[in-house]
Amino acid sequence: MSEATKRKIVTQEVVHGNVALQKGQYIVKVVESKGNNLFSVEEETSHVTLCSMPPKFRKNVWIKRGDFLIVESIKEGKKVTCEMVHILYPPQIQDLKSDHLWPARFNESEVTKPSDDVTKKSFTKYRSTKPVVSDDSEDSDDSLEENVNQRNRPVVYLSETDSESD
Repeated sequence: MSEATKRKIVTQEVVHGNVALQKGQYIVKVVESKGNNLFSVEEETSHVTLCSMPPKFRKNVWIKRGDFLIVESIKEGKKVTCEMVHILYPPQIQDLKSDHLWPARFNESEVTKPSDDVTKKSFTKYRSTKPVVSDDSEDSDDSLEENVNQRNRPVVYLSETDSESD
């Protein structure tokens, strides 16, 4: 079986598969990604532990903070105590809630996603703003917007008069 076919099968199984909790499986919420296919997850009891992603999911499915997973305990693990079995998407979460299998703790902490209208309006508003372009021939940083993807770092300006004092 080719790599593309395996990826397609795994993706379809995750997105469209029916979910049922087996013996020894439980639901957790992803707190953060630790890297190297390890995730910090929160159990129903508020205990935070590490969860590993099996090779069949790697490079096929992506997980972000706030997602819900079905995991299975690992007996030989000391730091990594569980392994991911299934990634839960909203329709599967609704099925678990209707079957009364959803943990009560996660009902209150469920993140509501913004509606498409709000997202489209904010995106349109952002795109409609035009950047300020100055006609000056000098290079000026005054017209540059702040990069919101970077943490606030101190800005150091060097003056040209100090460097030519020889």
